[in-house]
This record gives sequence, C-alpha cells and structure tokens, in this order.
Amino acid sequence: MRAVVLVGGFGTRLRPLTETIPKPLLPVGHRPIIERVVATLGESGVTEVVLALGFRPDVFVQAYPSGVCAGVRLRYAVEPEPLDTAGAIAFAARDAGIEDTFVVVNGDVLTDLDVRRLVDVHRDRGAEATIHLTPVEDPSSYGVVALDEDGRVTRFVEKPPPGEAPSNLINAGTYVVEPEMLDRIPLGARRSVEREVFPDVAAAGRLFALSTDDYWIDTGRPELYRQANLDAVTGRRRGPAEPCVGQGAIVEGEISESVIGSRARVAPGATVCASVLLPEVSIGPAATVRHSVLGEGARVDEGAVLEHVVLGGGAVVEAGEILSHARRPVPA
Repeated sequence: MRAVVLVGGFGTRLRPLTETIPKPLLPVGHRPIIERVVATLGESGVTEVVLALGFRPDVFVQAYPSGVCAGVRLRYAVEPEPLDTAGAIAFAARDAGIEDTFVVVNGDVLTDLDVRRLVDVHRDRGAEATIHLTPVEDPSSYGVVALDEDGRVTRFVEKPPPGEAPSNLINAGTYVVEPEMLDRIPLGARRSVEREVFPDVAAAGRLFALSTDDYWIDTGRPELYRQANLDAVTGRRRGPAEPCVGQGAIVEGEISESVIGSRARVAPGATVCASVLLPEVSIGPAATVRHSVLGEGARVDEGAVLEHVVLGGGAVVEAGEILSHARRPVPA
C-alpha cells in the first residue's frame, strides 16, 4: 500500500523554530518527526510514501538523498503553489499515479495507531474515505465528528465554537482513501479536505471512522512539540523509552524531565527542567531553563533565566537576562 504524507505547510504555529527548517524535520527524542511518521506507516505495511511538499522541498531531498526514510521508499511531489489539504492530497496522488486505495497522514501528527485496523474498517464498510478519530477534552481547535452506530460519519464540523461540538471525537489526521474521492477535487484547485471534501463525502453517506485510544499528539504548537519530546523519553509511547541525552552532549549541570540534543552543553550550576534543547544548544553556568524549547545552536549565557520560552536556531540570551512566556527569533 502507498501513503501520501502532508508536509508542505509553513509551520507558522511553531515559529521561530520553523523559520529555517520545515516542521517535519524537527527532532522528537533525537529523531526527525518525519522519520517517526514514516516508520509507523512502514510497520503498518506501507511500502512507499509520497511526500506532499511545499515549503523548502530541497531540505527534504537533502535529508534523504537515497530516497529512503525509515526503510520506506520516498517519492516527492512538490506543489506549484499552496493547494490546502485536499488540493495537496490530490496533487500528490495524481503526481505519483496512485490508482488504488491509499493512506493519507498529516506530517505533524505522531501516533501509535496500527493503520491496518483503519484499512480493515474502510474495506469492511465499502467506504470512500475512513478517518481515524481520537477523544480530547477540548475539541474546539479540531475537526469534530459525530457517528452513527455503524461508524458512519453523520456530521463533520471543523473547529466548532467551545461548547457546540457534536462530540469529543476529533479528526486525528490519518485517513484511508479511495481514488474516486479525488474526483471531488478539481485539478490544481485549492481545497480543504476538512471543510469541503469530507463534509461532501459524509453527505453522500460514504465517510466512516474508527475511534481508538492509541497514543496521539499534534506537534504543531510549541507546548505540544515539547510534550511530544518528553513523551519519547518518559515511556509514554509504545516501546522502550529513548535516552534523554543525545550523542556528544555534555551535561555538567542538573537536568530533569528534559531532552538534551546531540552536542549540546549544560554548564556546571545550570538547571534545565521540562525543556527541550535541540542539537548544539549551549546553556551557561548558573542559567535556568524551564518549560522551554531552544532551537539548534541557541545560546543562553551565564545566570540567565528562561520560563516558557521558545528560541529560534542560533538565538542568544545574554548573561543575567530574564525571559518569560516569550519567543525570540533567529538572529538576522
């Protein structure tokens, strides 16, 4: 089976981390997000992944010059212009010549879902499209789904106002799709799968869903990206927990519930708590970093204090500076 992975977005919610690198190439627990997504697909029987590219396609090609990621073949489909989610799916599938049932995955979602379960439901129901659902406490930021007793989608509401959602089951960003769904998307058209295509398929009675309680997280916001990293090293994911400290990192200060990237350094007397340091970050003596994400090569000088901060790659916090609930971009 083949899969289309949507990785063409600009990652605006994660800026400044994404000012110089596409979101799917950011690391989670020392491995890029895209490698984790593709590895999960490969474990579920996917043999080729088509990357639906937009922002910085060259970086993906450079990252995987052999055309293989996590043991799965890659194919690249570069949008000529932003086509939104449905337009991107249709463009990538047509570009790759997909003519059979295929999988679609949002490239910023990490999950332990076995996609084979979703494929089985899809085929059993004779669906045009089948979507994975997951329950959340506040569904107002997501596409919310209501089902009948057969698992057929009766309503699909994108980002309903608080208190008006038809259920707490949200679109979890993994789909199984028939090629006929592409007929609903004109060639080169900008279309949303969540706001336009799925509601049409639901109205035709051919949209089904499977709800599971598998691990699931959308890494698209800094606090969720940080949580995904911490989940990788604290054992919340399926399989063994990963090391907190990356290869070549030097930790002489105190760290707790954090991920320290490769070749990063935490100086004596420094404290890092519930934070993510990407590769080559430097934390100076007696500095404090809490609940923060620091981009590759960022530097925090002696005695500085950071709380709920996001630093872009190479950003600098001067000695003694105090930052709280702030974002500092990549230096000009």
